[in-house]
Amino acid sequence: MDQELLLKGSRRLEWAEAHMSVLREIGKKLNETGTLKGVKVGMALHVEAKTGMLAVTLAQAGAKVRLASCNPLSTDDSVALALKHERGVEVYARKGESHDEYYENLNAVLDMRPEFVIDDGADLITMLHTVRREQLSEVKGGNEETTTGVIRLKAMAADGKLNFPVMAVNDARMKYLFDNRYGTGQSTFDGFLNATNLLVAGKELVVAGYGWCGRGVAMRAKGLGAIVTITEVDAVRAIEARLDGFNVMTMAQAAPRADIIITATGCKDIVRAEHLSMVKDGCVMGNSGHFDNEISKKALESMASPPVRVREHVERYDLKDGRKVYLIAEGRLMNLAAGQGHPVEIMDMSFSIQALALEHLVRNCATMRPEVYPVPSGMDELVARLKLKAMGLSIDELTPAQKKYLEDWQEGT
Repeated sequence: MDQELLLKGSRRLEWAEAHMSVLREIGKKLNETGTLKGVKVGMALHVEAKTGMLAVTLAQAGAKVRLASCNPLSTDDSVALALKHERGVEVYARKGESHDEYYENLNAVLDMRPEFVIDDGADLITMLHTVRREQLSEVKGGNEETTTGVIRLKAMAADGKLNFPVMAVNDARMKYLFDNRYGTGQSTFDGFLNATNLLVAGKELVVAGYGWCGRGVAMRAKGLGAIVTITEVDAVRAIEARLDGFNVMTMAQAAPRADIIITATGCKDIVRAEHLSMVKDGCVMGNSGHFDNEISKKALESMASPPVRVREHVERYDLKDGRKVYLIAEGRLMNLAAGQGHPVEIMDMSFSIQALALEHLVRNCATMRPEVYPVPSGMDELVARLKLKAMGLSIDELTPAQKKYLEDWQEGT
């Protein structure tokens, strides 16, 4: 065993644990109720320190947990080692998994025959509905962490193909308002700067998508001094982006001027051949959406010579007309593949929602239909109150007269 790597992972887990006060409080609650005792939970999440603390919290509450990565490049090997040998969590993940290894590890999680699954991108749930259908009757429910996964699951439900209830954790306010926006915004540039060591200030930077993730990236890019352009397909979001002070145009208009392109849409082929044919020499491209298909690698490979690794997380593509473009982390999530993911305090809130949503499923799955469910508002309120306390902040409360005023439709003044 690599003792130095183990120590590194141990310290990262300890650091996360020290800064996840809300999850600690939720963990105490789960221990007291005993709701998760003996429950088998299969997880496919980015295997790093914050995820590790969610797995540890569930295990300490009595659940049997098995964890794989939801992305071949996002595992922190030091954390995976420490979880296995110091925290008693079964982990099937390593950084740089091949396609076959990735699915072998997901299958290893399903081999435990979980009663509940916690997914990020819906690969576990999709496998249960395709290649592991014999286990469907044993699965009582699941949680979905990210926008892409929720989209997939809602499509499954609309087609009448979803076989168990799933909590849309991503859609909880205490998740998307902070994780998707502030988490993605900061961690994207953590990954970008670590990968490239390039200046952001003064650069023409294009953000594809102005959902909560894209907003976060655009906000942080602006703060770093970039000249920011947004591309969108949603008219309302495009107007919001413009009124927030950003340029708005099509990717065809934006690509020729871009020094940096960052995708954050949850859709495929955002940067494709028609755009690559016009990007400027030296353009750096990276993705903060879930899958590695937002920047078309198929198009890149057809238009360029084989890529050359020029930095640890950067590959150069030499286009046939002499231009050079750069791709970060093979087009996968650069905030995790080239960085350390979202800040600890952000994931404290997201994973607290995960733990509470799992408890909700365990308590209520018998009466829930196979649909995608919103997180109950009470969970948002609980996590928000705990987070305010951790931040040392106080807020006002409505007086009885104010409550009456808001409830009385006849009282106008």
